[in-house]
Amino acid sequence: MNDLRNIVILTGAGISAESGLATFRGPDGLWEGHRVEDVCTPEALARDAGLVHRFYDERRAKLAEVAPNAAHEALAALDAAWPGDLLIVTQNVDDLHERAGARRLIHMHGELKSALCAACGKAIGWVDPLPPASLCDGCGKPRLRPDIVFFGEMPYEMEAIDAAIRDADLFVSIGTSGAVYPAAGFVQTARHVGARTLELNLDPSAGSFYFDETRLGPASELVPAMVRELLV
Repeated sequence: MNDLRNIVILTGAGISAESGLATFRGPDGLWEGHRVEDVCTPEALARDAGLVHRFYDERRAKLAEVAPNAAHEALAALDAAWPGDLLIVTQNVDDLHERAGARRLIHMHGELKSALCAACGKAIGWVDPLPPASLCDGCGKPRLRPDIVFFGEMPYEMEAIDAAIRDADLFVSIGTSGAVYPAAGFVQTARHVGARTLELNLDPSAGSFYFDETRLGPASELVPAMVRELLV
């Protein structure tokens, strides 16, 4: 890997599962006992804001009980040491990458520790419970909601992500299902521009056939090994 300069790394729920955070969809199609349609859509928020807010309050509180694992720490070390361009794009809404020390990072699906004003669009750091109709300190309107990209909404910073992938020499996908777009299509863009593509996962993803190489196993083992290869 000595000829590499620019790297884009996509992380999904699998990298945080070893820290004790549930993956988005379980085998029964539920996310921690709830249908995704009841807690992660604009329609759900309009229909039952109390349920949606409580759901993310519980997820936010859970963050205090978990810590970054070896995979998060290895990526943070790579972020600190890599001399070229590097971007970690995470589908996760937890803060484990930041707590491990990563800085070159985009949360494409939002963050649990953030509240978004539906009136003015201001994002506000938030660590406490977020009751419905909480006031925005920007515009003063009672329109704060969890800063989570719901199904049907546009993920954050897509232009910056696309530009980074188009400049990448290596694209790595870690702990993702390969089933949720637009993230599932990143590997196709990377292949189109000639980047090397690598998947690290417990099981082959829905898009494994797009990757030059797939390595199977726990992220806490595979990611540190990959980082050691890159930093040789």
